[in-house]
Amino acid sequence: QVQLRESGGGLVQAGGSLTLSCAASGSILSINAMGWYRQAPGKQRELVATITRGGSRNYADSVKGRFTISRDNAKNTEYLQMNSLKPEDTAVYYCNADVITVMGVLRGYWGQGTQVTVSS
Repeated sequence: QVQLRESGGGLVQAGGSLTLSCAASGSILSINAMGWYRQAPGKQRELVATITRGGSRNYADSVKGRFTISRDNAKNTEYLQMNSLKPEDTAVYYCNADVITVMGVLRGYWGQGTQVTVSS
């Protein structure tokens, strides 16, 4: 069993900042890529950012220059620093991780989601 638990969501005014965290726990041998996705009401889930185990990053165009993804491999944790937040960033944010379990199985896991609301 592997669990991903997000924290750090909340309500913030436009222009403000939030930091999301996602801690993976359970039968983990190692974690390959990790990422953040978001889903706004009435819209499909979309990629926000990804990071490889080696630290290579990829961002959606809409968040480039404002969001920073990072990870701590020793803690099996990833972070999303969000600056200059806009009302259109309002969504449920989900973390994702490609986990190799202690049984040698590679599988993707999702967190339960955390709400981010940006007021204008």
